[in-house]
Amino acid sequence: MSIELTRRDEFAVIRIDRAAALNALNYEMLRAIGRALDQVESSDARAVFFIGAGEKAFCAGADIGELLGRSIPDEYAGTRLGQEIYSRIESFPLPSVAIVNGYALGGGCELALACTFRLGTAAARFGLPEVKLGLVPGYGGTQRLPRLVGMGIALEMLMTGRMVPAEEALRIGLLNRIVEGDPLAAAIQYARAFSGHGLLALRLVRDAALRGRDTSLREGLRIEADLTTISMRSDDGREGARAFLEKRAAIFKDR
Repeated sequence: MSIELTRRDEFAVIRIDRAAALNALNYEMLRAIGRALDQVESSDARAVFFIGAGEKAFCAGADIGELLGRSIPDEYAGTRLGQEIYSRIESFPLPSVAIVNGYALGGGCELALACTFRLGTAAARFGLPEVKLGLVPGYGGTQRLPRLVGMGIALEMLMTGRMVPAEEALRIGLLNRIVEGDPLAAAIQYARAFSGHGLLALRLVRDAALRGRDTSLREGLRIEADLTTISMRSDDGREGARAFLEKRAAIFKDR
């Protein structure tokens, strides 16, 4: 299997296992990621990790050979498939963490951009080199990268196709943290800072930020007020308030 779903403690791990091709993604692998997400969503996992097999690459992008000789409808459908899978990751009920252990290029960089958080080893390298092939990134790179790092830096990366090393990625906000040692163990430690919180509150906080980024402050505050009210009326919100007053740890039920 090129996409492997495993479990580490309370976390689901989706591994891109095609090291001989630097973990490049083809369309069947994208569909397999979708099926893995179905399984994760029906489980009791607290977060989902994405990692690449081997030490050279997280994911080197799309399988270029698969792009040739296709009809216009097939080309469009393939692009929309990648967009739909990555959008599902972005809005997934669980937080997601990309563990970038090497190259994250093209569709691999776009996969990392779709995740809630991005961790990288010192060897992490990010890039959207499609322009060098006369192409445009198609799985969300032109949209998510400017929202994350700002338009100027994003256009520089998109229009030069250059790779960004880990230290620079951290500085511009493309990485949340550079990790040492076993990257999966580091991701588990990182995720435990939020995995004990109620999943409903985590999802609502993320949704407020994502929905508000594309609108005015006034509209963003309205979205925040709506989601705050939902959280206050939830079982977890009431449990959190009671636990605070009773000076005990809250027991969340994710609803």
